[in-house]
Order: sequence, then structure tokens, then C-alpha cells
Amino acid sequence: MEITSADFIISSSEFNKLPPPLHPEYAFIGRSNVGKSSLINMLCQRKGLAKTSARPGKTQLINHFLINKNWFLVDLPGYGFAQVSKTQRKQFERMIDDYLLRRSTLVTIFLLLDSRHDPMEIDLAFIQHLATSQLPFCMVFTKADKCTQSGLIRTQAAWDKKLHETWDELPPRFITSAESGLGREPILQYIQQLNQSLGVVSKI
Repeated sequence: MEITSADFIISSSEFNKLPPPLHPEYAFIGRSNVGKSSLINMLCQRKGLAKTSARPGKTQLINHFLINKNWFLVDLPGYGFAQVSKTQRKQFERMIDDYLLRRSTLVTIFLLLDSRHDPMEIDLAFIQHLATSQLPFCMVFTKADKCTQSGLIRTQAAWDKKLHETWDELPPRFITSAESGLGREPILQYIQQLNQSLGVVSKI
């Protein structure tokens, strides 16, 4: 897929303030500091499209970006150790759940996971939440450039072992690096395939 346009549309704090559900939506979410904004910028090849920060938890709203005028990339707040109060964290959780469970045009969720770490309880809990809610998702491993090849293989094996304890079939998986662009084409091709199945035509 060729991305010919990527436009910020709106930041929303409540479900009823989201843009009209006119296009397929692909949501990106992950633990705080997983590199979500950098990955989004890499996918769209637009530096600064999603705001990056050394401080975890910068994304605190639901951000809609209209891609190629016919599908939305949705940047969701991270979960985990962001430096926010318990009250704010509960607000984030409610906002995220409202979106994930109620948004009719949500096609799939790209769940970002740090390639450098074995399965963490907070990620496993979120995966279980998605599975219980019957929400389709993909696993996107970030920061692959910060791992050795052997380390990356070991982490993948650890995830396979853990998930196979309760899963017969694993969700789609992508290995990415915002620095090198690794994984960009496979993710965009996957989105294009889903769009085509929905009758959305994008430039290749």
C-alpha cells in the first residue's frame, strides 16, 4: 500500500465525540513507552504526525488520523506505568473500553509489545481482555533494532510458549523497528487486504 495522505482529524476524550463512523478503523495500543508514536510515524512516513515523548503516557486522548482519505488509523492511550493518578488511569481505561467495545467501524487492533521483554503480566492481562471481549487483534513487536537476532528469537519463543498454554491458534504477528522501517510493508499490506475485503480500494 502506498500512503498518499495522512491527516490528523480529531482528538477525543469521550465516545460520543469520536468522528462519524464512515471509514474502517485500525487501532494501535500498547503499554506505555512501547514506541507507539514512533511506529505510527514510521508507518505513515510522517515525522511528527503522532507526538513522541521521552515521558511515558503522553497520548491521553483517542487520536484519529485519516489515511488515503478512506481509512482511519487510531492512536489509543497506552496502558501501564504512565505517570498519572489512579483516577486518570480509570478514566483512560473507561475511554479505551468504550472505544474498543462500541466502535462499529473498528476492524482490528494492533497490540504493540516490546521485543526486548518476555511476556509481561500487564500485556497478558490485556490480551486476555481482548480475547474475552472477542476483539480481533494482531501482535506487533516493536524496537527490534534494539535486540540481537538471538534475543529476538528467544523472546518470540517465550511468547509462543506462554500463549500456547491457552491458545490453539496464535494471532497474526509483525516484527517492527521504527528506526529501520522493518515491518512497515507487511502491516500496510495486511491493512490493505482487510480494506479490500470490506470493499475499500487503496492505491498500491
